[in-house]
Amino acid sequence: MNIIISKGTIINEGRHFVGSLIVKGDKIIDIIEGNDTPQAPDDEAYDVIDAEGCYILPGIIDTHVHFREPGLTHKADIESESRAAAYGGVTSYFDMPNTKPQTTCIEALREKQAIAKQKSHINWAFFPGATNDNIDELAQMPAEEIPGIKLFMGSSTGNMLVDMMGALIKIFQTAARLHLPVMSHCEDTEIINRNMEQVKKQMGDDPDVMFHPLIRSEEACLESSCLAANLARQTGARLHIAHITTEAELKAIFPDATATTDLPMITAEATVAHLLFCNNDYATLRSLIKCNPAIKKPSDRDALRHGLMSGQISTIGTDHAPHAIEEKQGGAAKAMSGMPMIQFSLVAMLSLVDEGVLTMERLVELMAHNPARLFGIQSRGFLRKDYKADITIVRKGEPWTVTEDCIQSKCKWSPLTGKQFQWRVLDTICSGMPVIRDGNFNKQSQGEQIFFKAKEVCSFPTSILTIQVERLQPPEYEELKHEIFLLHIPTPYLCSGDNHFAYHPYLGDSLGYAFR
Repeated sequence: MNIIISKGTIINEGRHFVGSLIVKGDKIIDIIEGNDTPQAPDDEAYDVIDAEGCYILPGIIDTHVHFREPGLTHKADIESESRAAAYGGVTSYFDMPNTKPQTTCIEALREKQAIAKQKSHINWAFFPGATNDNIDELAQMPAEEIPGIKLFMGSSTGNMLVDMMGALIKIFQTAARLHLPVMSHCEDTEIINRNMEQVKKQMGDDPDVMFHPLIRSEEACLESSCLAANLARQTGARLHIAHITTEAELKAIFPDATATTDLPMITAEATVAHLLFCNNDYATLRSLIKCNPAIKKPSDRDALRHGLMSGQISTIGTDHAPHAIEEKQGGAAKAMSGMPMIQFSLVAMLSLVDEGVLTMERLVELMAHNPARLFGIQSRGFLRKDYKADITIVRKGEPWTVTEDCIQSKCKWSPLTGKQFQWRVLDTICSGMPVIRDGNFNKQSQGEQIFFKAKEVCSFPTSILTIQVERLQPPEYEELKHEIFLLHIPTPYLCSGDNHFAYHPYLGDSLGYAFR
């Protein structure tokens, strides 16, 4: 399809200007500044979209969704959720591995890819997930087809917790060697379990949802995020901390961050829910806003908002995680965690632009440019000549209200029901094909598989890795020693102190370790 998008305000790579885009087939072939509608460049027919008074953005890339297929399709599926995403201006998504079966091997990855090829209305890619024992499978994944490795360092929907130190080390090693980012859910399960036990003793088997941020506490997030950051620094792996939630984490891990196009090796994502809500909202929204990690204090929400412009936050995702409404009943123990957010993520963030929280240019960095940069997406994420024509057109106008009738997600509920917005998504174009045109859905639209730039395989660094293991009991020490021996590191020797194990570093084949 050939399209001319004329006379809109283009937001791209830190600039805004009135101009037009010319799309031929699946690519942008020209970007023209000025307020005049350009002439068609050849004898072929072009559809003209008059974008005067509108903003033309690169298509939004949501790098964190749970579309629930296969195996959990009573909650959602790829067709329904990709449709909801398109209504929200999202042109690409990365789906998480905690489905049934879990995406922890190549066969499961191929199954999800086949489903998406048939059912996804927008562009797609799938994270493989790490487990305590699938490192060989991860090492064989096709790097050009996956954004990275998803790691659950805290209990999660789908029971994919990785809690063995030896496994964590090997995951980060492998990611560094393959130049694959690790996207980590960081919560300390031991702390969470201890907090839950204490609260249950006082409040019963299903404490009120108001206790959720006390159970999944700041301490649990901070300890796990700092461990992940330490593993990344020492192995040379790129780490992207998913849905960061606390001011303490931002201060500890990103004390000197600045907003730049040169992304550091350790980055963080904020989700829309954690940017919109705080613990005061549990009183009215109850378990509808229960998610992991928990929504926390107003000061944490405000710190996340500040981090959007400071550079502490590099991407905005949704962690779109629909459940059937009956699964959201109950409190801190029984109600399932997660909420659908993808359809209204862009308009919600545009509301924060109106409030002065961030600029339009920075929003585009966080929701399009940086996802493409961080994960190495080929030819998407920017409005550039010869790039794929992934384009979102929005307009500010008359207020409208989120109602059940407009919700596209299969679960048919949203924590934003009743919320008023002034921004509308008018057009969502994927690879040159209109999926949403002037608010109307194209049922025939099909997305494309996302490919990633070639990753260069590198040797492991030779630095010594230092990890806190004070809480490990003697049997776990023995398990840990066994895990390390599996790495084929020669000549172990015991250092001074009962809690120390050290190994000589060998370039390329192994990494030296000292535990203390």
